Amino acid sequence: MALPTAAFWLAKGLSTALGEAVSDWSVNAWVPELAVLLGFLGFAAALLFQLTRRRYTPWAYWAAVAMVGIFGTMAADVAHVVLRAPYAVSFLGYGGLLALLFLLWRRREGSVDVHDVTTAPRELFYWGAVVLTFAMGTALGDLTAVTLHLGYLRSAVLFAGLIAVPALGFRFLSWNAVGCFWAAYTVTRPLGASVADWLGKPVADGGRGLGAGLVGVVLAVAMAAVVAVISRRAQSSLGPAR
Repeated sequence: MALPTAAFWLAKGLSTALGEAVSDWSVNAWVPELAVLLGFLGFAAALLFQLTRRRYTPWAYWAAVAMVGIFGTMAADVAHVVLRAPYAVSFLGYGGLLALLFLLWRRREGSVDVHDVTTAPRELFYWGAVVLTFAMGTALGDLTAVTLHLGYLRSAVLFAGLIAVPALGFRFLSWNAVGCFWAAYTVTRPLGASVADWLGKPVADGGRGLGAGLVGVVLAVAMAAVVAVISRRAQSSLGPAR
């Protein structure tokens, strides 16, 4: 299994933080129901555009990931605010759905390796897993920061340590590459969300008070720059057009 590049993980981390910041800003700046509706429409449009691409297109792919981050955050928040589900229940619920999806995916397709996502059914399984990792990770980040009273900064440090476990296990202990990828992929969500919350939340709530809007803008610019680099590399690998 080829290793994902540093640019991939940087873009993924930025997308998780961006999703948290934009979701927090939108539900406070607009009527929450309108924010969730617009988040869903944006998510559906970006995902539909991605699914209609005949090959990997960085801008389409990462736009879909960013919108999954925004809507996945909203899905987890709705479960807590509207349904009044404790963060632990949301985390376990989304985690159970993710485990079930992986089971069905492997049983039907024989592999959950992202390098084998070459058919429409496999791509649907893949994006279902991405959505659930975002929702579960959001609930997990809130669970450690709020319910367990670790706060946003200590939660970020905790998840930074956890994400190193599969990386080191793969590098030095020959752990399964696919399992390590999905473990790291999942933990990037609460890590990014904790960082975004620490930067954007008011000082009284344990943040730095920069505001979700400002944090979202900075993260969007940073992610666009990283995706531009990824896109340029992808075009270079294809060679000149004929």
